[in-house]
Amino acid sequence: MILVTLLLLLGLMALSIPVAAALGILAIALDKLYAFFPLTNAIGEIAWSTSTSPSMVAIPLFVLLGQLMLHSDMAGDMYRAMRAWLGWLPGGLMHANIGSSSLFAATSGSSVATAATITSIALPEARANGYNEKLFCGTLAAGGTLGILIPPSINLILYAVITETSVTRLYISAVVPGLLLAALFSALLVAICLLRPGVDGRRERFDLRNALRGLPMLLPPLLVFFAILGSIYAGLATPTEAAALGVAAAAVICLWRGKLSWQICRQVLLSTMETTAMIMLIVVAAAFLNFVLSGIGLVGAVTQALDAVSLTPFWTMVLIILFYVVLGCVMESLSLMIATTPIFAPIVFGLGYDPIWFGIVLMIVIEMALITPPVGMNLYIVQGVRKTGSIGDVMTGSAPFVIAMTLMIALLLAFPQIALLSE
Repeated sequence: MILVTLLLLLGLMALSIPVAAALGILAIALDKLYAFFPLTNAIGEIAWSTSTSPSMVAIPLFVLLGQLMLHSDMAGDMYRAMRAWLGWLPGGLMHANIGSSSLFAATSGSSVATAATITSIALPEARANGYNEKLFCGTLAAGGTLGILIPPSINLILYAVITETSVTRLYISAVVPGLLLAALFSALLVAICLLRPGVDGRRERFDLRNALRGLPMLLPPLLVFFAILGSIYAGLATPTEAAALGVAAAAVICLWRGKLSWQICRQVLLSTMETTAMIMLIVVAAAFLNFVLSGIGLVGAVTQALDAVSLTPFWTMVLIILFYVVLGCVMESLSLMIATTPIFAPIVFGLGYDPIWFGIVLMIVIEMALITPPVGMNLYIVQGVRKTGSIGDVMTGSAPFVIAMTLMIALLLAFPQIALLSE
């Protein structure tokens, strides 16, 4: 049963069938093969209960927030401010890539949007200042992955819905690991540039006056970030209400910057509806798949298979993480999370691991999938903006940051308290 399920899933993904359709077909196939009674009769009820979940209302709001921030044109201001503050470090503007990606991720909630936006701003600077383009592109691809982890993350909401975990606790717990991972990226950059001076381009000369002048450029995204996280942390708003506050703050910023014309509003709303429809269809298909997997006893079969190996909970967890890393090389990140979480989450929780902790670890493993070939989405996003050279250059430049993510996962295994600040 386990092998058939895995082969069917990989086969459907290899055929490039849309994710929602692939999950639905897999669920129906497993129902026909292994169910004692027709589980497909429950599709209507599952679709309704999933779509009307209060947590799901936050998804279109956060998508709308991300679209507003994309059209506010403040990414360039953020990059200039980060350049003034971080450009003097070994690695120069590559630290600005990481810093800008972290801040933009904290307002857009999307890795793809973060990678595309910051790459379009930063890449001309790499060519003008003599940077090693491979490593420079690697920082853009890796920095973009932070959109999955740093709140407001849509992936964290989906994980919360699938596992019935608190979105509030996940958001609060993700802040420190997200910032720590960004710091690890920068520390790795410093080490690389000190060991190989040739990859370092022209650094910025630190000018305190210029840096202080750039601080107001960071206020808009920080205001949005604190409107969301501050209201949640203070207990003033639920994640859905906080998402609405974030949208209101982003709309005010766009209006203040003169970026809220009727044409932009139409474009923002259309993009939001398209993205939300895609996500919701995937979620409904995943909820039905989860129901089928439980109904045919697949989770129990996987648990028995792991028990037969006679590993300790720690090494079982390591084995699951390695499985995710390998599968992430051939599956798109959202598909990977939604298709596998219903299988592995109950096993991990049964081992005694905290659902919040596993959610943070899972986000980092999924981030890794965004920059590991051959399917790493951010690699193609950066190369699509770059348009010259080979995508192999972006893959090579991103490789060191997989090491940083691996180190972050090791830290979470050794010190789970890093991801349990909401406890």
